This record gives sequence, structure tokens and C-alpha cells, in this order.
Amino acid sequence: MYEFKRLSQVFKSAEQIPFDDFSRIILMSDCHRGDGSWADDFSKNQNIYFAALTHYYNENYTYIELGDGDELWENTKLSDIMREHSNAFWLINKFIRENRFYSLYGNHDIVKRNKGFSKSKDYRNFDEREKEYLSSFGDVKFHEGLVLRHTDNGSKIFLVHGHQVDYLNDRLWRLSRFLVRYVWRTLELLGVNDPTSAAKNYNKKDAVEKKLAAWATRESQMLIAGHTHRPMFPEVGEALYFNGGSCVHPRCITGIEIADGNITLVKWSVKTKDDGTLVVGRDVLAGPRKLKDYFCTGALATGKLGRT
Repeated sequence: MYEFKRLSQVFKSAEQIPFDDFSRIILMSDCHRGDGSWADDFSKNQNIYFAALTHYYNENYTYIELGDGDELWENTKLSDIMREHSNAFWLINKFIRENRFYSLYGNHDIVKRNKGFSKSKDYRNFDEREKEYLSSFGDVKFHEGLVLRHTDNGSKIFLVHGHQVDYLNDRLWRLSRFLVRYVWRTLELLGVNDPTSAAKNYNKKDAVEKKLAAWATRESQMLIAGHTHRPMFPEVGEALYFNGGSCVHPRCITGIEIADGNITLVKWSVKTKDDGTLVVGRDVLAGPRKLKDYFCTGALATGKLGRT
């Protein structure tokens, strides 16, 4: 099957990142940072995102972005996005400078796989104070997939955006980008959803999820993806397909924490205190669960798709 072969190729060629039970990692996907227009779905959650990422920076987490961090189908220049969301890029750069940042590319920012991406003036922002173009990502390498490898037991967690099982958004991504940029973006401003999007078409979303879960079951391999925007957190014994959701939910952002030997699905949103003060807070949607419970052989037995 084409989709299984694509995932297996990415898995086999992926760079491996060592981690252990003392590591702290936050996985977020599908930020779709845009240019601030009505079509910029990230804008409404930018303060939540900044508050959450500040927490993870202060708590010494490594930040891994699972693709579609920037909306480069609707927008042609990352520099326009950088100007609109300069605070987010400033914070990401703090992770980069401390070697606590990894990035995957998805279908909507697939151009990041091109060599010299960050050196092009189209993908840099001109700093008026320094009178020079500054890259938002420095020398960051953009990956199609990554593997977290546990240093004690050798168990692996495969990280991928997930569009690889979506033929229209993988092999035909140029066609999809054309339609999004010149057709659906205009209609989205009028309230019409893109029917080709796995995030907005529930039948397509289900199809992608089933393929990702089926691959995880066939390979007995834990997999964490994005692309569909739907958070997934299986029970022990179900198919080991996890999904961190997205940063463009209507009123919240979601992500997956791997910390202190546990895995947890979390949500960040605006909350109201008793005195009426608004604060950004964290809620646990699923977990925490011990990673070793998923790594053991019994956790790979069934292959059912678990949802949260």
C-alpha cells in the first residue's frame, strides 16, 4: 500500500533523538501562523500559544513542532507571517538558541524542506534596528520525520506530520496549494470550508486517522502525528496512534507532553477566575500514562482506534 510504504520510508530515514525518563518534551502541531488577515486561524489563539510556550520554556521543555507551523499555502512569504507574529518567533528563537527546538514540515509548509529556505529574503524579516535581514529559524533543520529513542530500553516514538497517507496533500501538494491559495482562501473569507482539507472534512479526517492507526498496528510502533487537527490518545492495548491536535481550535490549543516518563494530552485555554480576571490555564484531557505501559508487548496487541 502506497501510504504504508511512504510512512515506513520516512520512519527508516528519520533522525533519532535520544530521550529518557528525565526528559521534558512538548509536541505541538498545526499552528498555521498566518498574516493576520481574516483567514489567519492562528491569530485568535496567539496569546494562548505564547502563554503556553512561555510555560514550557521556563520549565525546561524541548519544543517539537509537528508540521504546518506556518501557513505557507495561503501566504507566499514567511516574512509577512513573522511581522504579524513577531512575539511567537522571538520565543521560538529562545528555544533555538538553547538547542531545545526541532521542527517537522507538513504539507502547508512543505517548502521548508528546500535547502536554503531560511537564507532566502522571502523567508526572513528585515530588522530596522540592525539594518539586516534576520532568519526566523537560523540554521534549524526541517525534518519530514523524527524518532525519539529511549536511551534505557531502546523503545522508539515516531513523529510525523501525517500528510504522507493523504495522497492529495502529499504527492499532489502543488495542486492542493494552488487551490487553497487561489480558490479556497477567498471562499474561506466568506465562510466556506475547504473540502479537500483533512482538518475540515470529517470523512477525509477519518480516512487519514485509520491509515495512521493501521500503520502503527502493523509495525507495532508508537506514532504521534498532526494534520487532522483532532486530538487522539489511545488506551493501553489500542492502536498506538496519538495526535496532538492543533493550535487553531476555536477556543484553545492542544498538545502532547512527554515528561518524567509519562505521556499526557493537554489543553490550554482562557479561563475566568472568581474575581472575573482572565488567565490562560492548562487542563489535562487524557493521561498522564506511563510510557513503559505502551512500550510493553501487551500494548501492541489489538489495533483499535482510541479517541479523546
